[in-house]
Amino acid sequence: MPILTTSSFKPAWWLSHPHLQTLWPALLRSSPTLARTRERLHTPDGDFLDLDWHGKKHHVIVMLLHGLSGSSNSTYILGMQRELLRKGFCSVAMNFRGCSGQPNNTARCYHSGDTDDVDFLFRHLRKAYPHMPIAVVGYSLGGNVLLKWLGEGRQNLDLFAAAAVSVPLLLNKCSSRMDVGFSKRYRNQLLKELKEYIYSKHNHLRSIGQPHEADKLQQLGDLTPISSFWEYDDRVIAGLYPFTDVNDYYAQSSSRQYLKSINTPTLIIHANDDPFMTPEVIPSESELSPSVDFEIAASGGHVGFVAGNIPGRPRYWLEERIPHFIQQHYKRLRKG
Repeated sequence: MPILTTSSFKPAWWLSHPHLQTLWPALLRSSPTLARTRERLHTPDGDFLDLDWHGKKHHVIVMLLHGLSGSSNSTYILGMQRELLRKGFCSVAMNFRGCSGQPNNTARCYHSGDTDDVDFLFRHLRKAYPHMPIAVVGYSLGGNVLLKWLGEGRQNLDLFAAAAVSVPLLLNKCSSRMDVGFSKRYRNQLLKELKEYIYSKHNHLRSIGQPHEADKLQQLGDLTPISSFWEYDDRVIAGLYPFTDVNDYYAQSSSRQYLKSINTPTLIIHANDDPFMTPEVIPSESELSPSVDFEIAASGGHVGFVAGNIPGRPRYWLEERIPHFIQQHYKRLRKG
């Protein structure tokens, strides 16, 4: 049966506000230091994906997908990789195109509904490690990509578990929410980073002798006046991908419509006070497949979920809950 339940998460009393929950791990958390190995995976369209591995490939591989303007170096990715290894699981963090510290080699970037690269990575792993169980974890934009991918009906997704955190299930509602109150601060910073991402990519494509690809970005025009995700997604995403406009992009790419079709055991974690969301994004139980557990916390912010009773000594609850969920389903898989 599909489950829509109240999460067990209790926020740190000293980080009880949603913006504190959101900003603490993003700005004040020290980055865990991990021994990782980078692999470059070449894509069929002449581009590449950079992967960062942690742990030996013995028993389980967990794929990790970061959020908008994030990377494999985001603290929530590093923290999760560390905790997964403590459970005995190997992990591989995929950098979406252009997010690994080096611009990618085509005009193609990434967006909330682009599931092809995730599928390409999965097929690569399945071929390279045919007998190893695979799970996937996605955050924010990466969570939306994950849920859409799981529900699209692609063949042979033999995953034993998946988890998604702080997912913008209805992109139109979330884009509008970012135009309200303090959330505009997040919007402005993210748009600044996205514009820099496009400009950096444009210069890179010129420098490596790819004028045709660079021209695709040039044709987007001056991005400086853009002040909302509605404008950015209409100009950039609909301009680079085969969407009619921003409304078409949001309609096709919002993951809530795919939840009913998910067959992989999947945990979705959502906070009611997420400053990137509105209550309208939460699905009803009738919209969930029997494989989906949707946990709602009263608080937690956006990819926050910081617990702990002692000020300055946080516990990152997601790094307890998600590995536990994966471990539970791995044990079930082994019992067969």
